[in-house]
Amino acid sequence: MSKNRTTIAQIAAEVGVSVPTVSKVLNGRADVAEATRLRVEAALTAHEYRKPSAARTTGANASRPRLLDLVFHEAQNLWAQEIITGVERTAGAARVGVVLSELGGSHRPTQEWMDDVSARRPLGVLLVLSDLDDVQRHQFSSRAVPYVVLDTQGTPPADVPTVGSNNWHGGFIATRHLLELGHTRIGVVMGPSDVLCSRARVDGYRSAHDQAGIASDPGLVRWGPFEAPSGYRHALELLSRPDRPTAIFAGSDYVALGVARAARELGLRIPEDLSLVGYDNLPITEWLNPPLTTVDQPLREMGSLAAQMLITLAEGGSPASTRVDLMTELVVRDSTARPATV
Repeated sequence: MSKNRTTIAQIAAEVGVSVPTVSKVLNGRADVAEATRLRVEAALTAHEYRKPSAARTTGANASRPRLLDLVFHEAQNLWAQEIITGVERTAGAARVGVVLSELGGSHRPTQEWMDDVSARRPLGVLLVLSDLDDVQRHQFSSRAVPYVVLDTQGTPPADVPTVGSNNWHGGFIATRHLLELGHTRIGVVMGPSDVLCSRARVDGYRSAHDQAGIASDPGLVRWGPFEAPSGYRHALELLSRPDRPTAIFAGSDYVALGVARAARELGLRIPEDLSLVGYDNLPITEWLNPPLTTVDQPLREMGSLAAQMLITLAEGGSPASTRVDLMTELVVRDSTARPATV
């Protein structure tokens, strides 16, 4: 231990509380007054307090439960299930349990959630399409709780371990495929504009146009949730235009389902009247009619790799890399074809 390391006794003396009170705050106990907890948290942050790593301690910390907290902004879909499968594959082999929680659509956990996790004292936390603010990051680091971000919502600090896929490349290959078929008016129904993967996929879409020497039309780009109703709503509008697109690149397979429904209601056939490309390559896509051309995002591998990275950090090790982007590939099926006018 460094001779300048701040102790919880010093924190307690500075704040004017007992050592057990500081310990309760560190362990996420609920039986501390909110005002007191905030004062203790402020002192811990000011002193950059770090709890000794569980991998190097004995006694109570040595019996820390072998649990991994897996948290989604939303988890009630097949996309999340693919990630869960990958996480459990690695966690199960390491005899680590998985605690699943959902943030109700938010990309940042509440303080109550943070306190509950601190009280559970897991090996670590895996955040999916979510992140922490500076105060929350310190709360985890001060309690020696490592965390990894999978499929980042924004751009995390350089020292935050992340696992994702090459979203720019995914948008590029999806659009290049449609351009090579002869489509020149390609619509996009993407996810939220404030999510990093959405912006990267649209950047890939634009780059494919630039490479082909064909101008992309900003008026054909739509943003919304990665959900079927968003695809349906935006596709109805795009496909009702007199200069409608002859192809649509959907930001997720769920969005593509909504686009397909809108096309059917407007009397358009896929792929004869409209080519459609999805994103994620969920297992259901090969069973659609017609089977969906989509970008394969290796969700299970992403979950498995992120879990392994987290377990390595929790055990005091150093992962081979703390910034990983897996490759995306295009899976061509029957939902894309040359436009009828070509």
